[in-house]
Amino acid sequence: MGRFRRKESSHETTPGKDDHTQPMLESLDNPIWSALTTEHRLLARSHGLARRYPPDISPLAALLHPTNDAFADLQGLVSPGEQVALFTASPLEVPGDWQVDRSRWIDQMICEASLAPPPVVPLPLGTTDVPEMLELTAATEPGPFLPQTIQMGSYFGIRANDGRLVAMAGERLRSTAVTEISAVCTHPEFRGRGYARDLTTFLAAQILASGKTPFLHVKSENGAKVVYQKSGFRLRAAICLTVISQAILRRKTRAR
Repeated sequence: MGRFRRKESSHETTPGKDDHTQPMLESLDNPIWSALTTEHRLLARSHGLARRYPPDISPLAALLHPTNDAFADLQGLVSPGEQVALFTASPLEVPGDWQVDRSRWIDQMICEASLAPPPVVPLPLGTTDVPEMLELTAATEPGPFLPQTIQMGSYFGIRANDGRLVAMAGERLRSTAVTEISAVCTHPEFRGRGYARDLTTFLAAQILASGKTPFLHVKSENGAKVVYQKSGFRLRAAICLTVISQAILRRKTRAR
């Protein structure tokens, strides 16, 4: 596991908004756990101090606190060789019976005021659109999108004149105070038309209208970060993305 370089957090509070800000900050520091114990509790697979989504929905998992007991509970939810991903406010100290397959800082951004609505109103996407959504995400790789990911929230898309789905975005982690925007992607042939910004702005407005705060995660070097800033998002904090799997223990055998 490589060393993390701690980024400065940009946690902020606004006078007069303390009642809303505190639960929001708490949920964003451990966003997967917050989702799986509130809005997504019916999707959760649970064992003691650990939670995860079903494998055909998402590889995301969470711990109440990153203790050895919690990691032991997570073992009961993860198959040998299977990878799960965790979002945490600090780097994880992983016990020896787990291995870190990937780890890095990513940027967590929030939006507290929506911009003007986009000129194009995106179309709602449903289960019958999933094959096209899988094809689009396979071509653009915005992050894990699986056959049942659509259960996590509302998804919207933009279609070309010939009916092809060429851009999409939707909701992923959802808890009491916040909703995450995810799977923002545009087919390479249709980039540069503002579709990603339109979709992000549209979803952010929908979430804000519901009384929640929109947030998202993005790699700091990803050019999409500029799009999100233009859609009204600002950096809140650095979050640790850690992908782990159960370690394969090799037993030494004596030569006969």
